[in-house]
Formats: sequence, structure tokens, C-alpha cells
Amino acid sequence: MKITDLRCAVIGKHPIVRIVTDEGLHGLGEVEFTKSYLKPFVLHFREALIGEDPTDVERVMLKIRQRGSFKPYGAAVSAIEHALWDIAGKAAGVPVYKLLGGKVRDKVRVYNGSIRQKRTGDRPEDYAADVKWMMGQPQNFFMVKQGISFHSNMKDTIEDFHYGVTQKKAGYHGAMDQGMISERGFNHMLDCVIAMKEVLGDKVSLALDCGPGWMLPDAIKFARAVEKYNLMWLEDMLTGDYVPWVNPQAYRELTTSTSTPIHTGEQIYLRHNFKELIETQAVRVIGPDPADIGGIAELKWVAEHAYMHSILMAPHGTANGLLGLGALINVCATLPANYIAFEYPSASDPWWEDLVIGLPPQIVKDSMVDLLEAPGLGLDIDAEAARRYLREEDAGFFD
Repeated sequence: MKITDLRCAVIGKHPIVRIVTDEGLHGLGEVEFTKSYLKPFVLHFREALIGEDPTDVERVMLKIRQRGSFKPYGAAVSAIEHALWDIAGKAAGVPVYKLLGGKVRDKVRVYNGSIRQKRTGDRPEDYAADVKWMMGQPQNFFMVKQGISFHSNMKDTIEDFHYGVTQKKAGYHGAMDQGMISERGFNHMLDCVIAMKEVLGDKVSLALDCGPGWMLPDAIKFARAVEKYNLMWLEDMLTGDYVPWVNPQAYRELTTSTSTPIHTGEQIYLRHNFKELIETQAVRVIGPDPADIGGIAELKWVAEHAYMHSILMAPHGTANGLLGLGALINVCATLPANYIAFEYPSASDPWWEDLVIGLPPQIVKDSMVDLLEAPGLGLDIDAEAARRYLREEDAGFFD
């Protein structure tokens, strides 16, 4: 089997990768909806892929893996890798999890980072009302994650929240505010945590997406202050979204200073950049994204390495879309006992549920997702239904 074409179309907000072969099989991969601009980066690899056997996934990846980078530029490589595995599974007639060593679990646990309504504000009562609404959703999530501090509007809506420079276009995805947090800002965050825990109790766990942007002394102080609330983790306090470095030494000082689990990793590309973070036990939880790290095989390697160092695993995935869900389900079915849950990616637009073939009517039940048993990643796109969302330049995407 040979690859005859690599195509990419932006459908809605997602760049969708489609690899075509001379035997009529195709594979799909999806880039986060926050990265619509990455289509040219995907197509840059077309020349490298044509003529290769897509079922030799690792051999093909050796040609392109070194051409990616930290979020967002590892996404093009990652989506191509997903599409290759999709073809390999279809060619073998088995779901991709079988090619990754087989399943460890029959259902995969997920948590809520994407199913949300617009919060009424940034006050403690607003946060409390928000998590109460989340608890009432039919998925019955065991855990919810909420953004605070630099990963929220607090930095803009709370007067004198911090002493650093405030971005004039802070709404730009990836813009990072940074600086020492004021006493007022610090106490406001604590009040929000208290309000949420009063609602959630011990029925639903709470994690906080915090940054990046914190200075280490503030991070240590806050992690200690919330110890009694038994949070699942504090995520990306020092580095994170669109930060192209790891800083394991600072993370290790933070981790060893508190019993609150510290989490990072969604922006990190390749196993090599997790090495020091894991081997020095700089965090308690890692959260690579299969659509950013370089693909599902890369994520599995990192999970196994983390397992040997007693570090927990909770993959990121909130913006990966419904095709991205297929990649998350297949790889997380194979992960070792350090796996907690992955961040469930809901549809970025409601009509996606009409386009994607292979999903059950209710995807998440009691915070669990069934494995997809169709060959490949288990999902496909209804070409006729999707054509109405194609741009003119992408008219031949499904041909």
C-alpha cells in the first residue's frame, strides 16, 4: 500500500487531515479548533509522505517527527500520525488499540473540561453556580476542571489582580500575562475554591487550570493554602499553553513543597521533552495531548515512562474535536495503572455530531466512554454532509 495524497481542509474551525492510498483506504486526523491557521503546516509534509506505506507508521514518522515543535507546531505532525494509525487499523481490520498492544480497560474514564456554559462572572458565587450546573449534566462526570488566575478572566476583571504587565489584547489565544499576584487576587482565588468545594463536596472532584504565568513563590503559597481542599491537581502554574520550554527544576521545587498534586504537559512536544520532568519527579501528574505531543504512540511511551516513576497520567484534549476523541479513546484504553482520565473533547459546533460516523447517541455515561470497535480509530466523516462546510479551495477533499 502507498500514500497517494495528503490533504487538509478546515472544516468549521478544525484543520482535518486526510491521507489517501492507492488501495482506497483513507485515514483521518484532527487539529484543535484553536489552530485553524495550521493547514499550510500540514500540507508542508505532503512531499515527504507520498509513496510511503502508511501502515509502517514509525518509518513514516521518522521522516517528519523532527519537523514539529512545542504547541502549536507539533499539531500538524500529530494529526498526520493519527491518520496513519487510522489507515493501519483499517488495513489490519482491527481498532488501533489492538495495534498499540491491546486494551487494558474496557471503558475509558474522562473528566469535564469542555462541556460548560458562559459563567456569569468571576465572583465566588459565579464559580459555585457554574460547578453546580456541571454536576447536573447527564454525563455525570466524576471530576470537573475550572480555570482560575491567569487561565481565566480574573486577571482582567479583578482590580489589581497582579503586579505584572497586563496584555492589551489578552483575549488572543496564547497571550500570557505574568507576574506576582496581589494579596487581593490571592484571597479572591481562595474564596472561589472554597465556594466550589462547598457545592461539589466529595461527590465530584475539582482540578484547577491555573496558568501559565505564576511566579514560583506565589505558586508554592497557593498550593499549600488549598491542601485541605483535596484538589485533584493544579495545572500549568509555571509553564503551559504555548510556552516552548519545560522548566523542570522550578516545577520540582513547587512539587516538593506541597501535598497538592502539580500537573503540566499539554504543550510539550515529544518524549524527549518529558524526560527530565519525569525522571526528576518534578510533577505528580502529566497531561500530554495526543494532538500536540507528536501522536498517540508518543503519548503511550511517555505514559509508560511516567508509570515507572510513579507519576500519574491525565491527558489533555478539550479542543481536539470528535475525531480527536477517537484518538484519545484508543490510546487511553492501552495505558497503564497511572492513568486517571482524559479531558473529554466535545463538539466545537453542534453540527459536528451530524458529520461524524461511529459515535453512540450518548458518548459519556457516568464519566466513562466505551471503546470504539470499528477498524482504525473507529470514526469517520459523512462526506456528503460535510461538503456544505467545505471552502471552495477544498472542494476535492473527499474525492
